[in-house]
Amino acid sequence: MMFKLFKKVLTTGIVTENFKAPHDEELEALGIEIKRRIDKKFTGSLAIRAVDAGSCNGCELEIHALNNPFYDIERFGIHFVASPRHADVLLVTGVVSRHMQTALLRTYDATPNPKWVIAMGDCASCGGEFGVSYASCGAVSNVIPVDMTITGCPPSPLVLLKALLALMEK
Repeated sequence: MMFKLFKKVLTTGIVTENFKAPHDEELEALGIEIKRRIDKKFTGSLAIRAVDAGSCNGCELEIHALNNPFYDIERFGIHFVASPRHADVLLVTGVVSRHMQTALLRTYDATPNPKWVIAMGDCASCGGEFGVSYASCGAVSNVIPVDMTITGCPPSPLVLLKALLALMEK
């Protein structure tokens, strides 16, 4: 049976199309400027710790897109870290649920100074449709200081990169 499959693979050949990598002039220009600022202010790399404080995961999908082959933000010197102790930026998504409030505070305290906090998405920015309730603290700014908010449901990866550049320009 295995020999039969192996023979089929050898006789069929390549069946996929040639892949042409997409190219976006705006992304490239933005990336070059971000890289220039990171090299100057952060000695070559900017570390981000993403924190899901109670989101629907829409924002997380856009954050994950930053690491795909199209955006590939590592080439600009931006990388995500697993520990807040290694982070320069906390990127918080979602309305802060009461169950995540303590974890968010501990993450904020564990991040070394100076640090930036970005509230990404409508829920993190203003509480979204959930607001403040018995189960929700609302916006991230109700729990920890926020340096920048990025609205959108969810904001695109390009919007996130533009926001990072704007934060570095402050």
